[in-house]
Amino acid sequence: MNHEVIVTCAVTGAGDTVGRHPAIPVTPAEIAEAAIEAAKAGATVAHIHVRDPETGKGARDVALYREVVERLREAGSDVIVNLTAGMGGDWVPGEDDVRAGGPGTDMVGPEERLAHVIELRPEICSLDCGSLNFDETVYISTPAYLREMARRIQELGVKPELEVFELGHLRFANQLVAEGLIDAPPLYQICLGIPWGAPAETRTMMAMRDMLPEGAIWAGFGISRMQMPMVAQAVLLDGNVRVGLEDNLYLDRGVFASNGDLVARAVEIISRMGARVLSPDEGREKLGLAKRA
Repeated sequence: MNHEVIVTCAVTGAGDTVGRHPAIPVTPAEIAEAAIEAAKAGATVAHIHVRDPETGKGARDVALYREVVERLREAGSDVIVNLTAGMGGDWVPGEDDVRAGGPGTDMVGPEERLAHVIELRPEICSLDCGSLNFDETVYISTPAYLREMARRIQELGVKPELEVFELGHLRFANQLVAEGLIDAPPLYQICLGIPWGAPAETRTMMAMRDMLPEGAIWAGFGISRMQMPMVAQAVLLDGNVRVGLEDNLYLDRGVFASNGDLVARAVEIISRMGARVLSPDEGREKLGLAKRA
């Protein structure tokens, strides 16, 4: 069991949740405020996507990321900033020609996927370690892309969070570590329940945990109603946790959550298990990040 837990809050994501929840953070101001709310509730890390303020759809505009990060710094929040680097890999088959990308396709190369990371140098950025069917969309992240992105992230001095959605992703993430493209200690995020990745089950989390290299730090999460059960499960298996509106919209059945609500619920579960949540500076020490001045 893990007695000193890092809690990450994924505050908005890029999914089609606007309109399904009354208060999904959309604008940079709303996203920054959501991250601050999560930190006040006990989150160690804020995992951040941005959205087009006009449409609410996921975006990768560097200016939007810059505004979120600047607002967090101006507010004096010490939460660890984790920017997604997962945008720019979506491919939707065309209706008339399946060989061509249809509406919703957004495919760019490794350097462009990292444009905001290169400019803003967050403490952490995510690295989705393989391709996957996301419901009816295909997320494409090839070995060549991932090696190039890992190398660039390493040059920047940013810690990659190796997001793994199934065992093949974990196998390749381990290969990146073995090739020296990931600095110690490697940080993994076990992502469960996403259609059509690995299911949010105890045996799945255990199997993936057991494949981690020695010395790895890891967290795990489940989406939707499995979010809180996977909080408890990750802690029991000596891991850290992630919650937030990216992965789950409800606090209880029929009760919409805020990011602060979800973090507070996770903190309560962790504390009732006899563990404690690490502060951002304690999280930095555990992850091998430089302490903020």
